[in-house]
Formats: sequence, C-alpha cells, structure tokens
Amino acid sequence: MPHALVVDDEADSAEMMAALIATEGFTVATAGSLRDARKQLALQEPDIVLLDLMLPDGNGMQLFDDAKSLQNTEVVLITGHASLETSIQALRLGAADYLVKPLNMKQLHGILSRVTKPSTLRAEADSLHSGLELEGHFGLLWGRSSGMRRVYEQILRVSGTAVTVFVTGESGSGKEVVARTVHDLSRRRARPFLAVNCGAISPHLIESEIFGHEKGSFTGADRQHQGFFERASGGTLFLDEITEMPLDLQVKLLRVLETGTFMRVGSTQLQETDVRMIAATNRNPMEAVQAGKLREDLLYRLNVFPIHLPPLRERADDIPLIAEHFLDEISRREGQIKHFAPAALARLQTYRWPGNVRELRNIVHRAYVMAPDTTIVDECLPTTDTPLPVMTGAPVLSIRVGTPLAEIERQVTLATLEYFGRHKEKTAATLGVSLKTLYNRLKEYATVPERHGNGDAGQAGERES
Repeated sequence: MPHALVVDDEADSAEMMAALIATEGFTVATAGSLRDARKQLALQEPDIVLLDLMLPDGNGMQLFDDAKSLQNTEVVLITGHASLETSIQALRLGAADYLVKPLNMKQLHGILSRVTKPSTLRAEADSLHSGLELEGHFGLLWGRSSGMRRVYEQILRVSGTAVTVFVTGESGSGKEVVARTVHDLSRRRARPFLAVNCGAISPHLIESEIFGHEKGSFTGADRQHQGFFERASGGTLFLDEITEMPLDLQVKLLRVLETGTFMRVGSTQLQETDVRMIAATNRNPMEAVQAGKLREDLLYRLNVFPIHLPPLRERADDIPLIAEHFLDEISRREGQIKHFAPAALARLQTYRWPGNVRELRNIVHRAYVMAPDTTIVDECLPTTDTPLPVMTGAPVLSIRVGTPLAEIERQVTLATLEYFGRHKEKTAATLGVSLKTLYNRLKEYATVPERHGNGDAGQAGERES
C-alpha cells in the first residue's frame, strides 16, 4: 500500500486528513513538528508528504534541507490561503501541489490519485533528453537550438508542479504543443487535456462554454451544459489567445484561480474544480495590459511560470530538422517517400517565416505535392513573395505620440489590409498573427466607432511608425 505522512501541528486537522487519506487506500502517519516529521521519515519513506509550513519548532521548508530524505517523495504544501506567493513558494521548493484549508475534497482526492514517484519523472526526463540528442526532438517539440533547449528545461522544471504556466510566442510557433508537453509530463497526464481558443468563441457564448450553464438559463439553453472546467476535471485546461477573452470574464477566471471554485451560468451553487491552467498569447503581455486587452491582476496570477517560445527565424539551424520531420510524416501518410535536395533546405533557412512552424508545415506539404519525382528541389518551393509579400515601397503611416496602443494596432491593421488589397491571408502573415486573430480584430473594429483625432497624419509632434 502507498504510504502518506501528514505534518500539521493542529492535531484535529491532522487526524481528519489522515482519516480521509486512509479511505483512498493509503497507510498514514502523522507528525506535529519538524522533529516528529524527521522521525517518521527515518522509520518509513512515504510516497507523499502533506506539509504544513507553520510548525512549532520551525518552518516546514526546513525539511527540504536534507535533500536525501525527500528525494523520492512527492511533497504537497498545506497553506491557509491560495495566493500568488503560495504558488511561487511551491514552485521554488519543487512541491507537486498545495492544499488550502479548509480542505477542498475534490482537490485532495485528485492529488492522491496522481501520486507519482519523483524517480519516475526523472526517468522520463532522461528518456526525453536521449531522444533530443539522438533524433532532435523533445516529445512533440523539434529542434536542438539553444533557445529550444531553454524551453525544454523550463518544461521539465514546471511540469512536475501544479502552478499555472503562461506561454508567449508568435502565432504558429507551437504554444499549444508546449502546453501539451507540460501536460504529458505532469502527474495529470491520465486525465483530459482541453485546448480552448478564446478568440474563436463568440463573446456571447464563451462564458457558457468555459463554465457551463443550467437548463433554462438563457434562450436556447434546453439542457444543463458542462463547461471546459468540468470536462477537464483532474487534467489541464489550455486557454489560448487569452487576451481575446472579454474583460468581465477575465474577472471570473481570476476568481477560479484564487478560490478553486466557479458557478455555471444561471446557477447560484459553487462548483469545486481541480484543473491545472495554462494560458497563452501571441501578444506582448504588458502591451496587452496597457491596451486594455488583459487585466493586470490576471496577468500576474497567470504568469507564475512564464515560457517564451522563440520564433522560427531565430532558430534557423532547426529548420532543416523540422522540415524533414514534416516531410517524413507526409511521406508515410501519402505512401511515397520523398526527400529534400540540399539547395531546397538551404533556401528554407533564408526565409523569415512570419507564420513560424505552422507555415513551414504548410510549405513542406505543398512542396511534396509539387515535386514531380522523389526529390524536392528549389523550384518546388514558393517564390519569396508567396505567402509573404515583401513590403518594399509600402506607404508610411504616421502616429501621434501618446496614441493608445489599441488605436495604433487598429490603424496598422487596417492600413496593412488596404495595402494588400484586403487580402486577409497576406495581411495576417505580414502582421505575424493568425488568420483567426485578424478576423476577430476586424469584427471588433466593425463594432467600435473609429477614434478620430488620435492618428491624423501631418500633425505636429508626430513620429513615423
């Protein structure tokens, strides 16, 4: 049977927790001080320690001083309240999770069901490093560049914890793959991973989709609906394009992060949730805050562990490896093996890749189809102005100093769209955003009156943008 140790100086609380843990099939010991905890650790190595940091003879963190005593034990912190500081403390100590008093039974059950020996996680990390050196990939992520190696180390650092992760990077750079890799290496891997694009859901429906709704809560709600938080229970919820989420809904998301509870639309009953949250954006987070697209308090709560994914143009050495990986996938699927001529691979490395890895995949697929035989040569690749036009001779847009960033974004987006004859694919590629994001922005601009007087050209005090 797995063994648990509860370290808590409140005897009633420790005994209640021990009784609950025993119903999950564990043997349980309790300790009310650091001294008692060390004795229990010497008697039997536990699979999990539930550790209160406030003890009569010191801080619970002192147990971490002897690395050997906890090297193969999962540690869960016990705290009086959830906070940003608690999350950071748990991350710094390498704790797998933390529990808030009074206990959230759903969260406790989830933690106990996911107990995994740290040695198991270390063995998986070693296997991934071997795959990186031999084949050039880290799970689903490809590349050996220094920038990607930093990303891999960050993933390994955070995947064994329960803290929130904030992934930033340009459209098409692989943010969802990073989130999926964090999930696959976490103790939640056996539970669902749900990816939600906040920019792809109507603002009128997104609250219902995320939190669910009760029957009759609005016109057309003919049955109770479980939202993403309920459907991802025990697993990971990935919220992509978080800056596209309405601000009033961001307030409710912040409440979930702080309390672990939510309410379905049309309900007054609190629901407990046990979900690990990962968010992502292709915008600069602080610029999104200044532009009124992201609440500052939500940013700080999400940004406990930031991971920045470098654009493909900054890791050109990875391009041949990734291109050949995509080509192998397509060849196996289509039933005919093809390969790149050296000149074709060299040319791929000179391109700027505004659409990043997603664009590279599409170009490789197109080149596979265009190649008349088994070798993909330079002529099979698109010309330099397809899919990305070079903006040589483009008109200059002047912006008045002090213009809000949201207004600058609107003017640049609309001016670029007009420059390309309202060709949306070229506009999105040039601006470095997904086509979906461009459509969302245009829809927003259509409903918000144009702000006059902030961006008129030819005014004194202007600066070229």
